[in-house]
Amino acid sequence: MSDDATFEDGAERPLNLGALDEGDLSVISSLAQDAVFPITEMKWAIRQRRFAILLNRFRWEDAATRTERVQAVLSFDTVLEVASQGIDRSDRDTVLSLLSVTFEPTSDGAGHILLTLAGDGVIRLTVEAIEATLKDVTRPYLAPSKSTPKHPD
Repeated sequence: MSDDATFEDGAERPLNLGALDEGDLSVISSLAQDAVFPITEMKWAIRQRRFAILLNRFRWEDAATRTERVQAVLSFDTVLEVASQGIDRSDRDTVLSLLSVTFEPTSDGAGHILLTLAGDGVIRLTVEAIEATLKDVTRPYLAPSKSTPKHPD
């Protein structure tokens, strides 16, 4: 018998959210905060203009009663360019922790989506417009740390 939780335990469904503006993106940011992922789980599909990450998301929506994570895909469409700072992309063993997802507009809906990482790393996506999704792709599992992520005040 597994100790892992299931969506059925709380009569919940997996998240499947979209973002088309800054307000929507802030919701995705709050739900993806403290997600962790190996550097090898980032993919930029240049021809499709899509950047995606398979991450292990902390389930903030249940943090008051449970400490769970779930694998989720965070993806962005209309991506024209990807750049990073403070990340050694050649170190295939690196595990990154996502702190926030924000948008810096440039003109006519275009701009930069900034994925801020713990340890001063940043991934910058140059996009034609905000088109993001956050979709849970596995059942929740008990967080290995058995604790809620904490941030200094």
